[in-house]
Amino acid sequence: MAAIAWPTKTRELHNHHFDSTVWNDFRFRDDDVVIATYAKSGTTWTQQIVGQLIFGGAEDVAIAEMSPWLDLRVPPAAVKYEALEAQAHRRFIKTHLPVDALRYSPAAKYIYIVRDGRDVVWSMYNHHANANALWYQVLNDTPGRVGPPIEPPTGDIRQYFLDWLDRDGHPFWSFWDNVRSWWDIRALPNLLLVHYADLKRDLPGSMRQIAAFLDIAIDEDRFPAQVEHCTFAWMKANAARSAPLGGVFWDGGAEVFIHKGTNGRWTDALTADDIRRYEETALARLGAEGAAWLANGRGGG
Repeated sequence: MAAIAWPTKTRELHNHHFDSTVWNDFRFRDDDVVIATYAKSGTTWTQQIVGQLIFGGAEDVAIAEMSPWLDLRVPPAAVKYEALEAQAHRRFIKTHLPVDALRYSPAAKYIYIVRDGRDVVWSMYNHHANANALWYQVLNDTPGRVGPPIEPPTGDIRQYFLDWLDRDGHPFWSFWDNVRSWWDIRALPNLLLVHYADLKRDLPGSMRQIAAFLDIAIDEDRFPAQVEHCTFAWMKANAARSAPLGGVFWDGGAEVFIHKGTNGRWTDALTADDIRRYEETALARLGAEGAAWLANGRGGG
């Protein structure tokens, strides 16, 4: 049997959000779970699923506190290390980095969630447009920012999408590098790829798949409650447990952070040429198989 070629870290990423160096001194545990996405792709939803599986359907699982975004610049690395070291339960940690900008542990389990980039942008626009002054202060004015600040969005949502497409993820980071880096390592035994559309199509089935991957036995008596706690309606009603600091960074609070959870809102805003350009970019950056997976997941067309 050929030896597994495990990913290695080859670069650092810094911007108004990122400080990838935090992974360099992070002390893994063998049962750690790393939940990875580009952003606005089902990250919080998957954190909720993993939290429900670990804690057996408890209602008071505050995932925003338990499952930190490790490579976010704030708070400082030492604060995050200390909080994670203090956790006695199985840890589940969030990242928005591509594979080559973090340390990949052969002993940990990784779940990568992807969503059609057009749906990502529609969710991202809501996230960005409703951010308040505190959000900009934390991202732009705290020590350690590298590169230009993030500015409020201008123009309509179609223009926001076109800027994102033409400028490779502007004003956040590259979508295609992120997706491609995880897609390229899809054969690794400790990585599970999950598609947002499949979570929507079959939430109970997807939760069973994730539980099996994490070697978590399903308690059939508790499973209906676990599924209920991972529905959009339940998460919306309990949004303060999911949003960072209870939603203080968004006008409208946590309910804005847990927004709509729907796909396809772009269909009435983008032109046929916009859609063609997006699909051609997906094909060029991901190849035919990767582009089809990005568009449909495992359960769709």
